[in-house]
Amino acid sequence: ADNFTTENLKEAVDYCHLRNVKVYVTLNTLVFNKELDDLYKTVEAIAKSNADAVIVQDFATVKAVKDICPTLPIHASTQMAVHNVSGAKALEDMGFSRIVLARELSEKEFRLIRESVNAELEVFVHGAHCMGASGNCYLSAMLGERSGNRGLCAQGCRLNWVSQHGREYALSLKDMSYLDSIKSLSDIGINSFKIEGRMKRPEYVAAAVTSLKNALDNQPYDKNTLRSVFSRSGFTDGYLKGKRTSDMFGYRVKDDVTSANNVLKDLESLYKNDIHPTPLNAELVLCENAPSKLTLSSGAVTVYVTGDIAEVPRNAPLPYEIALRNVSKLGDTPFYLNNFEFSNDHNLTLSASSVNDLRRRGIDLLCKELTKPRYNVQSEYAPKSGIYRPEKPLIYRVRLNSFSQFTEALSSAEYIILPIDEVIKNAEKLDHISHKIIVELPALIYPEAENIITDKLKALKEKGFSKGITGNIGGIALLKKCSFSVFGGNNLNVTNVISLEEYSTIGLEDVTLSFELTQKAISSLGGVTKRGALIYGHLPIMYMRACPQKGVDGCGKCNGATTLTDRKGIQFPLLCHNKEYSVLHNSVPLYIGDKSLNSIDFGTLYFTTEGATECAKIFDICKKSLTLPGKKTNGLFARELL
Repeated sequence: ADNFTTENLKEAVDYCHLRNVKVYVTLNTLVFNKELDDLYKTVEAIAKSNADAVIVQDFATVKAVKDICPTLPIHASTQMAVHNVSGAKALEDMGFSRIVLARELSEKEFRLIRESVNAELEVFVHGAHCMGASGNCYLSAMLGERSGNRGLCAQGCRLNWVSQHGREYALSLKDMSYLDSIKSLSDIGINSFKIEGRMKRPEYVAAAVTSLKNALDNQPYDKNTLRSVFSRSGFTDGYLKGKRTSDMFGYRVKDDVTSANNVLKDLESLYKNDIHPTPLNAELVLCENAPSKLTLSSGAVTVYVTGDIAEVPRNAPLPYEIALRNVSKLGDTPFYLNNFEFSNDHNLTLSASSVNDLRRRGIDLLCKELTKPRYNVQSEYAPKSGIYRPEKPLIYRVRLNSFSQFTEALSSAEYIILPIDEVIKNAEKLDHISHKIIVELPALIYPEAENIITDKLKALKEKGFSKGITGNIGGIALLKKCSFSVFGGNNLNVTNVISLEEYSTIGLEDVTLSFELTQKAISSLGGVTKRGALIYGHLPIMYMRACPQKGVDGCGKCNGATTLTDRKGIQFPLLCHNKEYSVLHNSVPLYIGDKSLNSIDFGTLYFTTEGATECAKIFDICKKSLTLPGKKTNGLFARELL
């Protein structure tokens, strides 16, 4: 789809505002350094368009809004992966006025977050379901060089991935539909309901909006029509109800496609005619030897225009009915005449053309007043990029999935990153190197787990562990709450110098950059914050709360370490994390340990399924900058995303 230009964005916002409709502009894409100037220009255009808010993912966009138009409200996109109380509170404290919560949350979890924050909350209630946790899916980027974090997802998950049990389309969820529960969500205190409608036809939008409005008003809605216009084998509310079973999965079949033909014509009537939702009050005054005057008001805005001098009539004065008819000719305007007053004490007359001229000029003036600039917009410019060169030679960190992968051969690493439960289980064995241990928080921490994680962190702090790493804004808040030094994981999706420095400002020691960056992009970041990159590993490319491996019997005898097979027969590792979420990893490991890495302070080896001996061997090869034998990939280190 073509994007808005500066001109037609303003035109679209004006059109909506004149019809009492708010406009939130989605700018929730990750920004590369070379795009920062364009980002600032775009934010300036959004502010000048009078948009009601901007929806963001990247902290560079947040900074741009605060620099250019501090009064423009900021909404946190679902791409910010806010799925717990800590994350919502953190963003509220940063000034976000609304938070779009993660799509995989349950009604109970919505309630827990609602009870803890004052910011407005928005939830998705109808439309396509991403299989991956929003902001944490890299499948399209790694396999297709089109980043979901930049709005260009190729939807490779909708292709035929096969589970270990032989279930097909194992990464494709049915569309969500929560309309039957909409009153319950409203009672919780959810402020806004969101319909996913990207690239959908107008009939879909009209049907979904009408159905939602009916559901909110306790009126029946046509589920069959809603399903016919677009679905994937029907709908699911599995996340909302906390029933994350195999029933949630589905994909587009022929009947889903052809069923739309039967409903499109009827749905067209819902949108094809313009609406006139805005009440208009008008007063026409005719005075002797004075210009005629038409006063128009809508809401708190009142304008008036003057026109021709009324005349003494040859036959009869201008009657109320004729004046009303001419003032009521509102045509393609957004207004309907709510009240009309006519003052003609001297029984004068005014031609129809004169009344029409008053009406046209009055409406034009009223529209201008209703859409005049509402913000004080500054013309700020993005900071210039620079070259960053570390003060010291490259150092290495090792991330292990299990303590069983640890050997003394890894002791020369600057830090060893271990999942929190692995540190807890092996705290005594790690005591002699506690200063080298970075505790890794789970990638997805849902509300009921927050207190559990907090208790674990406090227990580890008492045992001498004081460093933690996370890739989520909620995780940062939890670590800071427990007085841990905070290291930023790659899931923070840092792709530009502004975002990098903003994380430093809120207290992070250093940041692992997004693996969606090229070598050239990394070298041009600039800034002063210490940074690193993943240089080895079967990269995590999708985090999922609904496990694709589940069968009709649930987990069955699954050991938590399985594979998914793509349509080409390639197997991808799938690792379960305490039955809380699953992670799909790339089929071949990233390896750039033999490349020039003079723009980062540290490189992290991200081990998953490797044995202890293999971990030690790869670590030694990497330290010597040798080439790793066997299949491997440079990832996106030399392939620029769209």
